[in-house]
Amino acid sequence: MAELAIETAGLVKTYGDTRAVDGIDLAIARGGVHGFLGPNGAGKTTAIRMLATLIRPDAGEARVLGYDIRTQSDEVRSRVALTGQFASVDEDLTGAENLRLIAKLYGFTPKAAMRRSAELLEAFGLAEAADRQVKKYSGGMRRRIDIAASIVVTPDLLFLDEPTTGLDPRSRNEVWDIIRAMVAYGTTVMLTTQYLDEADQLADKISVIDNGKIIAEGTATELKASVGSGMLHVRVMHRADREAAREILLRELHVEVDTPADPQALTASIEDRGRVTRALTELDAAGIGLAQFSLGQPTLDEVFLSLTGKPAEATEEEAA
Repeated sequence: MAELAIETAGLVKTYGDTRAVDGIDLAIARGGVHGFLGPNGAGKTTAIRMLATLIRPDAGEARVLGYDIRTQSDEVRSRVALTGQFASVDEDLTGAENLRLIAKLYGFTPKAAMRRSAELLEAFGLAEAADRQVKKYSGGMRRRIDIAASIVVTPDLLFLDEPTTGLDPRSRNEVWDIIRAMVAYGTTVMLTTQYLDEADQLADKISVIDNGKIIAEGTATELKASVGSGMLHVRVMHRADREAAREILLRELHVEVDTPADPQALTASIEDRGRVTRALTELDAAGIGLAQFSLGQPTLDEVFLSLTGKPAEATEEEAA
């Protein structure tokens, strides 16, 4: 058995003049969740489609569960599953009918297909909706039935491509619980997401991708530590005071002070936490009231902004 679930070297995919994936190197261990973090258009989906053998790379090498994605694609496909950004089940069929159909395509007998369908519907909290058409499901229910369809035969490796896009917070939490349960059962999960909190909650290790390149890797804690030991967040009471507050913070902290979109907010990456008390004292002496302030570890959002100069939830369209 190969120790790595995924191993790539110089993987490339181009579309015309666009290098959707530009020479990525990955070494992802078996077990747990590996986060693939980046904005729309960064190359996440293209990389997943190559690793799942849906499209061929233009250059580079990749092995999934020890099998070459070019020459041993059948072996790869028999051991992995993919849940994309959009539901892949038939919306005119019921939840139970979808799962029974997929089970039969995998070679289950009718009786075994019915049993497997019932198991999955119960496990995913869909038993009461088993005989309802999928098009009548809520968004969260659709994602659950879609993931259930992906694991009719439990895969060694599951690719989850932005599984919670568009879901409300409750439905997102339900999907997170499903992912944790699958990992506990032994499945390795590669999760692509543009949601920072999702990667923070689920991923054991994270690869940050931008413009088709891996620009950083590590645990969430390691990535946060890479942009400073702490992050100061200040929100002035009156927006007219922000620039004066920024000048004081610049003088006292000796670091760059950023101005977020919030017209009353200021942020700064802090190495010397001892300077923070002096800076806050100077703000008070200058008569600048604060609505709130906090000093803590940087968020993944701040990590991504530091690495790329833009937030993770960008608006460009994903390269095909």
